[in-house]
Amino acid sequence: MTIKQKGLFYKIIFISGLIAMIWQIHIYRQTVIPIIIPISIVLIIGLLTTFLALNDFQKLFNYSRKMSLYFWTFIQSTVSWGFLACSLFMLTNYYMASPEAYKQTYKIIDRSSLPGRKHYRHERKPTFKINHNEQLKELVFAHKYYPKKNFYQSIDLTVKKGFLGYDILVVQNVK
Repeated sequence: MTIKQKGLFYKIIFISGLIAMIWQIHIYRQTVIPIIIPISIVLIIGLLTTFLALNDFQKLFNYSRKMSLYFWTFIQSTVSWGFLACSLFMLTNYYMASPEAYKQTYKIIDRSSLPGRKHYRHERKPTFKINHNEQLKELVFAHKYYPKKNFYQSIDLTVKKGFLGYDILVVQNVK
């Protein structure tokens, strides 16, 4: 590949990694998985691919200081390859989950909220924490549930076993 093609390739992979990160957050919110697992995948893959991309980055961007070269190569590798690998892990668990599911009701342990998206910050989204198999899981709901968030006592969920063994929670009802 020419230098111009490699530069374009790295830009496309970086943007793909950012898109995968957004998709991954949505899947993570529905999956009961310790946060250390996705973070470890992102960082390990990012670190490994950093060493593979160092020569390309030196040729493409001609960094004068080695620390800048290492830093930006690590950021590029982590965001692009790390998030793509982690998304593949999360999506495999989610989309190849067992079709068998069971319904369960969970008591709400704690309540909080998140601001809405840009230009709609006032439309807060309620979050409810439940205890699923001795793990605390926070579920994010739509703004329409916010006004009555303090009145809800439990959440009905459909639980499926993910392909890689991590449970997937699908909200059915808040009561």
